[in-house]
Amino acid sequence: MQQEPEINPVVVFTGTVWQAGMVKSMLEDAGIEAFVLEHARATYDPGWNLPGEGGSVRVMISDLDLEEARPIVEEYVKNIGN
Repeated sequence: MQQEPEINPVVVFTGTVWQAGMVKSMLEDAGIEAFVLEHARATYDPGWNLPGEGGSVRVMISDLDLEEARPIVEEYVKNIGN
């Protein structure tokens, strides 16, 4: 029997609730399963950011999808900087 590869979750984006939702949607549109991990305070104040982290909400994916996800996230980050 062939053993399944080990799947490890990795953070690919940290931002606001709205930004994380956009990144998650873009990744899922590309066929990459993603989930959002919210800091407890983010549910009460979606615009609140952790100092030095750029946001309190993280988008996580499997490390097996990292190579495919990287250009999607990088393009999004580039576009929000404009």
